[in-house]
Amino acid sequence: MDSNSTLNQLKAALPSGQLPSSYRVYFKNTLIALCHALEDHILKSTAQQPGQEPLVLVTFQEGKWYMQEADRYLEIAQNSAEVAIVACADSGFETHPTGQLENVSLIDLARDDSLANEWNLIIVAPGYTAMVLCHELSPEEYQADTQPRNDVERKFYGLWTFDRAAVEAAASILIERMRPYDEALADRLSTLQQQMITNPEAVPIDLTSVVSRIVNYLQDSQEHLITANRQAQELWELEGHALRVNRNMTANKLQAFLRMAQRVDERDQENPLASLQVAALAETLGQILDLPTIRLRRLRLAGLLFRIGLAEAPIEVFQQPASQLRDSELVTWNNRAYLGGQLLAAMSELEPVRVIVSHQLENWDGSGRPDGLRSEDIPLESRILRLAAYFQELTQPRGDRPALSLTAALEKCVQHGGSRFDPALIEHLTTIVRLTEIGMMQLPDRPSQLPKVWLEESLSPVA
Repeated sequence: MDSNSTLNQLKAALPSGQLPSSYRVYFKNTLIALCHALEDHILKSTAQQPGQEPLVLVTFQEGKWYMQEADRYLEIAQNSAEVAIVACADSGFETHPTGQLENVSLIDLARDDSLANEWNLIIVAPGYTAMVLCHELSPEEYQADTQPRNDVERKFYGLWTFDRAAVEAAASILIERMRPYDEALADRLSTLQQQMITNPEAVPIDLTSVVSRIVNYLQDSQEHLITANRQAQELWELEGHALRVNRNMTANKLQAFLRMAQRVDERDQENPLASLQVAALAETLGQILDLPTIRLRRLRLAGLLFRIGLAEAPIEVFQQPASQLRDSELVTWNNRAYLGGQLLAAMSELEPVRVIVSHQLENWDGSGRPDGLRSEDIPLESRILRLAAYFQELTQPRGDRPALSLTAALEKCVQHGGSRFDPALIEHLTTIVRLTEIGMMQLPDRPSQLPKVWLEESLSPVA
């Protein structure tokens, strides 16, 4: 990758010297899905939240501008404060209606500029920021047997993020890269960016829905890609290609779900580490039961995703105990396992995890939901998750209920042994708490392995 690339400049500009955790190699189809999801969010947020018209900075590769995208940007520009588009002079954009709008600025990109190898979308609004940055691999960077044979096999170094610090830094870098072409425009864009940052009336926008939209786009683009290749290639060629693409898509869809779960935790100010701690305790219980590695991996992932059904929950759900919720809030709370299962159903690779999450509220005596399963009919991993989530919740404050000690939380669990919880699991939890109390072990606060969103270097599809 060119040393002057926006990605490399961003890495150098960030205090940590590290790019956001989504940085990796992407297929082109994945990037199209990500950009479309973020572009759709501009239209949705502007319609629902007046005053959120963003500054949009876009760069298209040399010779890669498609006129259907020009049509798309006509509507985007009408819902934005300013749009600056960097494209080659013969892209045909100058004569398109979008290029004639007063708030759209065009920069004729020189073909020898390294920006010709980049594909960037940066959005800076008063209440949110988002971006996709990418740089296409050079022919030398492909392995000998992975040179792209068609457009959809092209690969890019890239990332996507909502982190405001990273997006603002990238916007400043890209504006400066525009400066040699149009200094007055660069000055105007810098001023507008600062106005977005310092807007005293900015209302933070919940981006949970855009993460959900990203998952849907990734799913649709994956299905479209494999279908198209079936028609274009012999089956033996398709299998190898589809496997490569599918792994990339799977990793990115999973990352989108994990980001959604992380945002749920961020909304819960009194219990912001719930997913990590539940995943850790569930994994420990699974290890005591000597579950095989594959089942431990699924259980750990289910722990990280166990609250994903609360992605669209009203904020009151995170501020009051269930006994104090209003009827409308209680419906969401009681159906969180079902809602989580519905979300995860969008990704077939997560079917084993979906089952665990869907049945996490089943009770040992058959009085739970959604299916009223009883005792051994409840998946073991769901029983483990049920107990771990309840215990962890009790150890954190909620509204006017203070956090309970480990012993007091355990006593509450014991009271429900044989009704809500598997009695055998209560015994194992008792062992963990007792060993913790006498200093023989430390209650785990995070699972043994963390996926990329929570620090790990790479994601693996669920087997």
